[in-house]
Amino acid sequence: MKRKNDKLELILLGVGILLLLLLFVVKRRLDAPEETATAESRTETMEGKKQEETIQNMEQENAAFLNSKKEEQKETTADGPVQIRVLLTDCGKLGYAQKQVSLRGNASLSMNDGAYIASPQETICVTEQECGEVVHVVPADETAGTAVSLTGKPEDETVYPGSFVIYKSEEGLLVVNELDLEMYLRYVVPSEMPSSYEKEALKAQAVCARTYACARIREKTWENYHADVDDSVESQVYHNMEAQPETDAAVAETEGKIITCGGEPIQAYFFSTSCGKTSTDEVWNTAETAEYLKSVTVGGEKQEPETEEAFASFITKRDSTSLEVEDGWYRWQVTIPADVLSERAADQKIGEITGIEVRRRSEGGAAETVRIEGEKGSMEIEGEYQIRKFLSAKDWPIQKNDGTVSCEMELLPSACFIVVPEKEGETAVSFTFYGGGYGHGVGMSQNGAKHLAEQGKSYEEILRYFYQNIEIGDCRSLF
Repeated sequence: MKRKNDKLELILLGVGILLLLLLFVVKRRLDAPEETATAESRTETMEGKKQEETIQNMEQENAAFLNSKKEEQKETTADGPVQIRVLLTDCGKLGYAQKQVSLRGNASLSMNDGAYIASPQETICVTEQECGEVVHVVPADETAGTAVSLTGKPEDETVYPGSFVIYKSEEGLLVVNELDLEMYLRYVVPSEMPSSYEKEALKAQAVCARTYACARIREKTWENYHADVDDSVESQVYHNMEAQPETDAAVAETEGKIITCGGEPIQAYFFSTSCGKTSTDEVWNTAETAEYLKSVTVGGEKQEPETEEAFASFITKRDSTSLEVEDGWYRWQVTIPADVLSERAADQKIGEITGIEVRRRSEGGAAETVRIEGEKGSMEIEGEYQIRKFLSAKDWPIQKNDGTVSCEMELLPSACFIVVPEKEGETAVSFTFYGGGYGHGVGMSQNGAKHLAEQGKSYEEILRYFYQNIEIGDCRSLF
């Protein structure tokens, strides 16, 4: 009886051991995925930390590079030439941000770390996409600020002087050309005034361009783009023309010279041709006109046409004593069909345009407020630029003062005009604009400066002719 119980106990003990082994195996299998997941999690965490460290290191490198560029610019300005940063816009076709930038140099180019990048015959491509057998210089990190600084060898001639810094923005790549201010002006002056003009006129233009640039540098208007100016008409045109010997001489002979009023650089506005008078900055609805910007009679008889009838008489005749009487844009006229203008006002729901009236003019005669009458209502346009934009003469022949015809105007040539409707019965079928001048009309007339130079005036006399209460100073004292 006892032996049977012993056997039973041994059997139960064996079964218990087997059950324990079975439970242990099951538990191990159940625990294995958790341990694997934990290991993977640890690996991911380590990789994440490494990636985060890489990003932080890259951001620190970019921040250090940016700071070094700023310090370098401060030191250079304090010890020598003033530097300027120009945002390149690809001629305005693609705006400020580019998806891809290709740089080709006739000098070896180096990155911000000093490493060799490309020989003169190679192309450097800065892009977020693959672009063939080229050198990629944009960092992989999407959050990086500065991509690369490219500088040609100083002893080599380059198409664009100075250095390039390429920044990443949310919209794309920003390309900034950094160079000496005086070198910058060598490419601005011939882009803004024909190099065939009289030397003193070119010198006056150089001083205006330098003054404008210095004012922009101090105002930091373009700081969000890491720049001081852009290369288009939004600032002043840069590198539209190659440097010319005549304009190079004008820049060199006025080195550092700027126009100041009260110790500050003025807004040295300039434009192509006057209608016989210049305007003040009131054409842009400024709260208070600048003391150095007055309406000036550009040669000829001094007139103050205070009524629409008097202005119509002024703008439709040629004053033989005016400095610019022989210039093409001194007087002009263009006819625009009524239905073309009606289409431009379609979103205003005023119906077919029946009349156009100038309600307010500047001291120089530029339209500041224009009322557009329609069959179903009316609208008003404020400001010389908006008026010229709405009344654009693009694709419509403009008869110029010298007998030539232009069909390439994006804007109306100027805001100095009167308008005469041409009707069939009571319906206006077109509007003819009789006007004078080319440009906004504020500050220095470039053709007026040319004629003053032809009369033997110096660049200082030309500047004081168009700007009042001014002094000629040195830009280096500002920085």
